Amino acid sequence: MEQIGILEGREKQIFEKKDGGQAFDISCETTSLSGSVSQRACVFCGSRVVLYPVADALHLVHGPIGCAAYTWDIRGAVSSGPELHRLSFSTDLREMDVIYGGEKKLYASLIELIEKFSPKAAFIYSTCIIGLIGDDIDAVCRKVAKETGIPVLPVHSEGFKGTKKDGYKAACTALMKLVGTGPIEDISPYSINILGEFNLAGEAWIIRKYYEEMGIEVVSTMTGDGRVGAVRRAHGATLNVVQCSGSMTSLAKDMEAKYGIPYIRVSYFGIEDMSAALYDVAKHFPDRPEIMEKAKEIVSREVRNLYPKLQKFKAALSGKKAAIYVGGAFKTFSLIKALRSVGMSVVLAGSQTGNKEDYLALKEMCDEGTVIVDDSNPVELSKFILEKEADLLIGGVKERPIAFKLGVGFCDHNHERKIPLAGFEGMYNFILEVYQSVMSPVWQFAPRKGGSL
Repeated sequence: MEQIGILEGREKQIFEKKDGGQAFDISCETTSLSGSVSQRACVFCGSRVVLYPVADALHLVHGPIGCAAYTWDIRGAVSSGPELHRLSFSTDLREMDVIYGGEKKLYASLIELIEKFSPKAAFIYSTCIIGLIGDDIDAVCRKVAKETGIPVLPVHSEGFKGTKKDGYKAACTALMKLVGTGPIEDISPYSINILGEFNLAGEAWIIRKYYEEMGIEVVSTMTGDGRVGAVRRAHGATLNVVQCSGSMTSLAKDMEAKYGIPYIRVSYFGIEDMSAALYDVAKHFPDRPEIMEKAKEIVSREVRNLYPKLQKFKAALSGKKAAIYVGGAFKTFSLIKALRSVGMSVVLAGSQTGNKEDYLALKEMCDEGTVIVDDSNPVELSKFILEKEADLLIGGVKERPIAFKLGVGFCDHNHERKIPLAGFEGMYNFILEVYQSVMSPVWQFAPRKGGSL
């Protein structure tokens, strides 16, 4: 394992915390190094992550059919009602379309799909080829919107022009065109928007229930179980609560600038951060002290129920080591706290989209010897998992094969999971999955554990 090296040019995006208080300097928010096989996705992927959960909108990929493979069934986003978002549509551009342009095909596709499905809005995603041939999708969208009477919104998500984080920004730009176009007269002054919660496995319903029990009106969730009508009314909320800061902070800032709505950053993972997410919202409404009292009541009830259940896991997991590599750095903070609550330490912590501020906070949280990485790749992840003797890797679908090939447990904290991990009940689900993964008897047969295959 000592022979696994770091690619030249990647050194500045890796930091190991050591005794002595060395100066912290990590490079981030850069394009991926050529040849590093980055775990990041493209701009197009980032835009789909944010917008796909809007369930009553039409989602049309303008480009080759291959890009349309990034569907609901890869990402997942459950709905309590319409499921138009589960259908993947593409203009399926071919060679002649590339030569002569795809605007006519885009127009015809939109008219046909809007007539058939009657969506509340339509999002049109540009792919790499559109950026090359120069189709004017804005003009097509304006024309179709005028003819059909629904918002038709271009999403400038050409994959090659940046990173997944740029895709988030493109999606937020499209959402801002919807925000402010709906009525707000009946919205309570004690109201919020939940930003950055995508309802992969029903988390948005759990979080909404907590806030509504506190007496808070949730105007919109952007975008988990999202509705076009709710997004259009979002400017009537009193506060924006941003859960996935990497994907939605730009929207929160735009809404603050245009509508004067303040925002706070929260996390819904783990006991400590879930409790803080309720308290921080309650603090925003000091003229209604009963909201804070209700938040305390919810936290007390849920922790009283949850804490004893976690102790049996703690007895088995204490001393075990985890590696974390996820999309946004803010999620990493919560995962570290959650793992510590059952006696586990974190030996590797990294993200795809973290910024300097995130990594500085991460450095302060981590133990001595922890490796912090930005925009890592499979070789690096393998190197540090082996060197630090991690028992578990927490990541997404692209990291799963790395863990299994190395003979360590894996916990999916991203796209494909079907069990909610947010909220108090989500904390139990998370630790249960960690326990089942780390303590599985199968690892005695893994080569690195001294067994044989």
